[in-house]
This record gives sequence, C-alpha cells and structure tokens, in this order.
Amino acid sequence: MISRLTFATLPSIIVAGALIAAAPTTALSAQHAKPRAAAQKHKNKAAAAEPAFTTDASGRSVPLLANKAWVLMDFDTGQVLASSNQDEPLPPASLTKMMTSYLVEQGLKSGKLKPNDPVTMSESAWCRGGKDGDSCMFVPLNAQASLMDMLRGVVIASGNDASKALAEHIGGSEPGFVAMMNAEAKKLGMTKTQFANAAGLPDPNNKASARDLAVLAAAIIRNSAEYYPLYAEREFTYNGIKQGNRNALLYTDPTVDGLKTGHTDEAGYCLTASAKRNGMRLISVIMNADSKQARADQTRVLFNWGYANFEQATPAQAGATLASAKVTYGVAPTVNAGLAQAWTLLVPKGEAGKVQTSVSLNPALEAPIAKGAVIGKIVATANGKPVGEAPVIALADVERAGFFERLRQRVVGWFSK
Repeated sequence: MISRLTFATLPSIIVAGALIAAAPTTALSAQHAKPRAAAQKHKNKAAAAEPAFTTDASGRSVPLLANKAWVLMDFDTGQVLASSNQDEPLPPASLTKMMTSYLVEQGLKSGKLKPNDPVTMSESAWCRGGKDGDSCMFVPLNAQASLMDMLRGVVIASGNDASKALAEHIGGSEPGFVAMMNAEAKKLGMTKTQFANAAGLPDPNNKASARDLAVLAAAIIRNSAEYYPLYAEREFTYNGIKQGNRNALLYTDPTVDGLKTGHTDEAGYCLTASAKRNGMRLISVIMNADSKQARADQTRVLFNWGYANFEQATPAQAGATLASAKVTYGVAPTVNAGLAQAWTLLVPKGEAGKVQTSVSLNPALEAPIAKGAVIGKIVATANGKPVGEAPVIALADVERAGFFERLRQRVVGWFSK
C-alpha cells in the first residue's frame, strides 16, 4: 500500500452531525462501518468548527477545504462556480469506476449490451475475500452474474472484481477496455485524465483532475439518465452479502442522488457527488481529503455554499426571435435569429433580474442558409460583467435566389453604396 499524503498546513473543515460513509454489513467486509450504525455513533457528536472561507482573485468569499483538489460545477451549463487545483492530475482511486460504469451504461443504451448478459468472474478479476481491504462484489470464482448485477456491483458496492470482470467482458481484456476508457475520456474533453485500469487501483499512470471527473459525472447524468438512479441506491445484496453505498450524503441529504466514492492510501478519500435543489443541479468533486467524514463534510459545505450564492437566470427562450439578420442572394432578404433551446446560466444570487443581453450577427450572410446554422452569438452581462454567451442560429431556411434575382440584388447593392 502507498503511504497516504497529509496536508497539515490546511485547516480541517468539519460540519456538525456528519456521517461516516456507508459500508458493507457482512463479516466479509467488516472493515467498513454500517451507514445507519455510523449515523447512530455520531448522533451526539459535539459541534465542530464552522467552515473556513478565503477570498478568491475576484474578491468572492469561497470555501477553504483541507484536501488536494476540489471543484463545484453547474450541471446545466458546465460553469465552474469555484475550485482549487481543478486541473491537477491526481490519483482518483475508485472514482475511476465512473468511467467503467459509464461505458457499460452506454453499451446498454446502444443495445450492444443486454441487462441479462452473463458476465464471468475470471481468476484475474476474482476478489479473494477482501484481502488488503479490497472493495468486492464477492462473485465466486468462475461463476457468472448478470451484467446489471455486475453494474450494481460497481456503482453501489464499488467492486474491484465487478469492474475487472466487466472490463474483460466488454473489452476482451482489461487493457483493451482501458483503451476504450481513454478514448471516451478524450471524446468528453477530459484533457487531464489518463486511465490505467478499470477499478482505480494504485498505478502511477492512473490520474484524473477534479474538473475532468465533474465532466464525467455530468455525462453520466445527461447521457445515462435511465441508469443514473442506480447511483442513489443505498444498498446492494449479492450472494447473500448486503453492502451499503459508501456515499454518506445519500443518508443525510435528500437532494443528493449520486455518484461515487473512492479511497486508497495515495489518493486519500475522494467523493464525486451531485445534488438537485429547486431545479438547479450542482456537481462537486473532492480529492484527497483525510477521512470519510471529511469528504462528506466538505461536499456538504460546497453544496450549501453554491446554492446560497448562485441562482439560475434564463435570458432567452428557445425559438424566440432575438434579432433579424440581413441575407444576400436569398429568396428572402432577412432571416430571424434565435436560440435552439432555452438558455440558462448561473449568476450571483440576486442578479438574475439584472442580466442584460446583446446579440451580434455575422456581417456577411449569403444564401443558402439552413435552419439551425450558427449565424452569430448572444452575450449576457450582469452589472457590466460578462456572465455567459451562447450561439445564435437561423430560425428558418433561406433558399438561394435565382440568377436574375441575384443580379438584381447585386445592381441594387452597387447603387446603394
């Protein structure tokens, strides 16, 4: 095992009443505490220090967290609300399994995989009774489990064995599956991530950044919506062994519905989580906290801070005409410009009503123009500061005019100069 790093120079943030992360309830996994037992154990714990805050470059008060890296991201816009070392590649431990589960979910969605496909537990994937603290689903050697059970074994029980078995089933071998993981990471724009195995076991080549993991979490929520409820399930029983989800916030905050915990000596305690309150979804990533409780406490601090300091604004609706663009050589002289979908962004609390917009259109639009073609952009500002921008599209087709009409327009254009 690799010695775990400590960060004594940063203040510890502990919020009152936090729970120890959820865990298995069998003798085979006795090293993990039961979620409800943990709740009872800490029920009467004395209140700890208030969360610490610091001031960022823009003068905002933001949380100061005792870990190696963190990020708080808005799901709808991908907007990073606050962060620390968000792009530093770090050992992600079992947060790696989010990519494993995502690829399984996308295979199910496409029809390439079936929920009842039998997946074999090979000797190379088999978990030998939780030796050295391994997280296991505990599928017997050479036995088969359904693909959906294996997926639950990854998402809920954080099974290294289930992760490896699925990797071999889908990729032909774990290295083959890792190549798929890295290809998908590149596709999603995870520029600071390199996977080396399917489970997140210690490897100097297995690294990911906090922001990349938030991007991956957003992809799971958006692209695997039908399977996302798995990440909120509190327990999973297989082979007579009941295991609890280690995400402690699932037991204490009804707005939290995912995603994944992780821990190794090198990576420390990690947690990627998502919460939805009043229609607004936030994603947080904590990397290298010093305990299970710390990663839960710090996530709670981020969510509370985010929802207290930001609100949604919708400066433009889908299909509404924002401007009229001049078109040359078209059967129509103009085309209406607008947005393909309602535009939502996050602004500091109290500024949603102060958002102003301006539209700039491409100066030389020439037919033909297809409906949906990008022909400009809209910029939103609040108190004179930019808060976001979005592409503006043509709301209708404009066909190219015939030869004589184009000639007429050209002549008119000469005399109008």
